[in-house]
Amino acid sequence: MRLSITDAVKHLLIINVIMFIGTVSIGNGQTFYDWFALYFPKNPAFEPWQIVTHMFMHGNATHILFNMFALWMFGTPVERQIGTKRFLFIYFSAGLGAVLFQLGYYYFNFLPDYNNLIASGVTPEAIQQMFETNRILPSLTQEQVVQIRSIAPSMAASMVGASGCIMGILAAFGMMNPNAELMLIFFPVPIKAKYFIPGIIILDVISAVTGQSFFSPSNTAYMAHVGGAVIGFLIMWYWKKNSMDKYRWN
Repeated sequence: MRLSITDAVKHLLIINVIMFIGTVSIGNGQTFYDWFALYFPKNPAFEPWQIVTHMFMHGNATHILFNMFALWMFGTPVERQIGTKRFLFIYFSAGLGAVLFQLGYYYFNFLPDYNNLIASGVTPEAIQQMFETNRILPSLTQEQVVQIRSIAPSMAASMVGASGCIMGILAAFGMMNPNAELMLIFFPVPIKAKYFIPGIIILDVISAVTGQSFFSPSNTAYMAHVGGAVIGFLIMWYWKKNSMDKYRWN
């Protein structure tokens, strides 16, 4: 594999590094995060542009180092094989897929208790007030207090990182190079891409459901990984299926 970096990968690396420098150098590491991380839509810090900007944000040096290494390692051959336009289409589509899956997972955990609170007479304004002040209203029943505490993690959730985009690129790489041998840094055993990538996705699903982390920090947005990979796979599957008809990208 050639070591040169393709154009889109190079510019994505530059943007991510600039955003990381801004994060650690402006406002004690919080200002950029407040502006550009993706917050849960019920959180008052949520802004629409965060759906895109969070893809260029990272939590710490290790986070950006591993993501940018993966972007270079898999993004360069993928862009070289399918071209810049299709590469960027997969990249950002996978990022949006990551948002859809992760927010969907948050809402799956959030809505039952939230709707029960509303049905029991607690207003959305009261819920918002309790979240912003971190104080439970004394008039609530014990059951309502339990429900408030149940929805609080989803309301406070935020997401940063290019991992969802990169998982889409990784899925595309696996579709085009199923017999390429990959390995984890801490488990240096070569595994073919057609087994390695589905295995990573299955572990992410298990981690999301059980809370048991296998190879990522415990605060990882596991369903974002799954969403990015699924979208990357579907796009590549569609393109390969229609490679000889009018839907082909030239």
